[in-house]
This record gives sequence, structure tokens and C-alpha cells, in this order.
Amino acid sequence: MSFSTTEITSHEIISDNPIHQRLLFAYYEATNITKGQLLEVGCGVGRGIAILSEACDKYTGIDKNEQLIEQLRQTYPNALFIGQNVPPLQKIPTESYDTVVAFQVIEHIEDDNLFVKELHRVLKPEGKLIITTPNIKRSLTRNPWHVREYKAQELISLMKKYFTKLQTFGVQGNEKVETYMEQNKKAVEKITKYDILNLQYRLPRALLQIPYDILNRMNRKKLMDSNTGLVNEIQYTDYFLDDNIETCLDFFYVAEKCNC
Repeated sequence: MSFSTTEITSHEIISDNPIHQRLLFAYYEATNITKGQLLEVGCGVGRGIAILSEACDKYTGIDKNEQLIEQLRQTYPNALFIGQNVPPLQKIPTESYDTVVAFQVIEHIEDDNLFVKELHRVLKPEGKLIITTPNIKRSLTRNPWHVREYKAQELISLMKKYFTKLQTFGVQGNEKVETYMEQNKKAVEKITKYDILNLQYRLPRALLQIPYDILNRMNRKKLMDSNTGLVNEIQYTDYFLDDNIETCLDFFYVAEKCNC
């Protein structure tokens, strides 16, 4: 499978490894919760399909990239894949899944209210939804691939419109991860100091995506060249969950559908 942007973090590109492992962590953590019929909304490159498939009875993945979906069908013949832009989840019957996961997806969705409403609809009673998304307080720049990013309470308020039971956790990194993050922060600041007109927040997202990707790729490679050992050594086990949702890297929220 080919990768065209830094938004699609690659497991094959060494400089992407810290981010890849951070994303991978959510899948391993989800196996402690998932069961039964499972739906992944925004399965992307299939990073966690093998992991989730071991923890559920049947895996179903949805993604808007039809070419990618076809590749995944060939790689995982025992899973079901649906090519569809969301929301809504018009091809999914109501109350059909025990578990729904949506990792690093909601920040790309224009109508996030409809998105959460639809995730609630397709869950069975007592079914669980797991959502991850970046904590805007830890973002170093505007990511033009994202429609928005959230503060902790903003996402809680949205999810509580449809779910009365909600557990909130944060994905944190150990000292090794935080060292990488600090180096990344300093490197990014060397670039953004030239944005004296604050164009990253003033220009339309579409105009910023290509320059963002070029600079992001250059920055990740520079970090790798300056500290290859650190970039290589970070594993998904260097990340963990705790209750501190204000300083976390990503939110990891688990909602349960009321049996009523």
C-alpha cells in the first residue's frame, strides 16, 4: 500500500515510528474492551485489523478510500469491508454491533454531531464505543488535514449528548516519548517562527495541506537523523492510559449505550 501524506502515518517509514506506535497503542488497549461484532469506522491502511480481529467474533471496517478497501479485502478475506463516506452510516443497520471503534477519525468529520449520533445508532444496547482523537493542547501547529481538534471537555459534551455512560482516559507517553515530543516541539518552533502573519490559522485548510506535509516530512526525517536511536526505539508499550485528560497526547474515551 502506498502512503502519500504524513497524515497517513506509515509503519514502513522509520521517521514515522513514534507516531505509528502511538496509534498502534490504541488498538492494543482496545482489545481489553472489544467483543462480539466489531465495527471500525475509518479503518484506513488497516493498522489494527489483525489486532482487533483477534479480540472480536467478526471484524467490519469502513473507509471512504475505495482503492484501499479493495486492497484490504484481499489481505483480510475473513473480514468485511465497506467503502463509504461517513457520516451517515447508511449501509449499517441500527443496533448491529457490540463494539464500535473510531481512532483518529472524528477530527476529520465536518458534522461531528451526526457522526457521534450515528455511532450510537449502530451500537447494540450495552455496546461500547471507543474514540481517540488528538488533544489540541498538545498540538504544535494547526493540522490542515483536520477539520477541528478538541479540548477535553468539548469532546465530553459532544459524546454525552448521546451516551450517559462515559469513561475518559488520556494517552500518555513515558520519558522516552516525552523526550521525542520535546525535540519535535523545538524543531517545529524553528519553522513556525517564520510565520509572522500567522497564516497557518488564517489560510484555508486546502491551501496548507501540501506545504504542511512537505515540512512535516522534512522535520520528522531531521529528528530521525539527529537521534535515530530514540526514533527507532519507541514502541507502543512506551505509551499508557491514565486519568489526566488535560495534558494527554490523545483522548481515549469509552462510551456505553444505555440498555433502555
